[in-house]
Amino acid sequence: MPEFLLQAAAPLLQPLFTVLGSAVTALELVAFVLSVAMVIGNLRVRVWAWPLAILSSACYALLFAASRLYGEATLQLLFIALSFWGWLQWWRDVDGRGAPLAVGSLSARDAAIAVALTLAAWPLLGLLLARTTDTDVPYADALPTVASVLGQILLARKRIENWAVWLAVNIFSVGLFAYKGLLLTVVLYALFAVLSVAGWRAWQRLLMPAAGGAPAKA
Repeated sequence: MPEFLLQAAAPLLQPLFTVLGSAVTALELVAFVLSVAMVIGNLRVRVWAWPLAILSSACYALLFAASRLYGEATLQLLFIALSFWGWLQWWRDVDGRGAPLAVGSLSARDAAIAVALTLAAWPLLGLLLARTTDTDVPYADALPTVASVLGQILLARKRIENWAVWLAVNIFSVGLFAYKGLLLTVVLYALFAVLSVAGWRAWQRLLMPAAGGAPAKA
């Protein structure tokens, strides 16, 4: 993250109030509100969730960089790019074959490949962060980073498994952000975990096959 951006955001990184001894900044508060609205839009399959994702990711990129969570900060920049792609996917509402882009599920083979690639990328990113940054939690930072990339891609393609990925990411991130003293973000990710379950259930109803039909597969 360029230093001049952190300097420009410095006023937003000043504590507004404290909760249980942990400072809450204006930037974290804004990111919190945008993120909750975004997830609600996602579970309702609303296209307006994507611009909120872009704004919340920009806020969190600055917040995480200031907290030396460089993997998470870089992830937010990737989220911004993926959110533009997802926005286009949902706006056009068609898949690669021109058919309607409906909520669907992964095949067992594709799910296994996705998990294997994510687990393979985790130590590689952790090693990169350990060698190139001053983070004190390189591998703990790397795991939710690579898993979140998978979740974002699945969300953009309307695969129901994105909610299982987000649930795992959110539970792990609660501990990571608690360690970093980002209390409001801890609350946010705990709420995200609950919303992940709600999203899974909501999308399951959309995935239920019509009479004589079958759920979509990736």
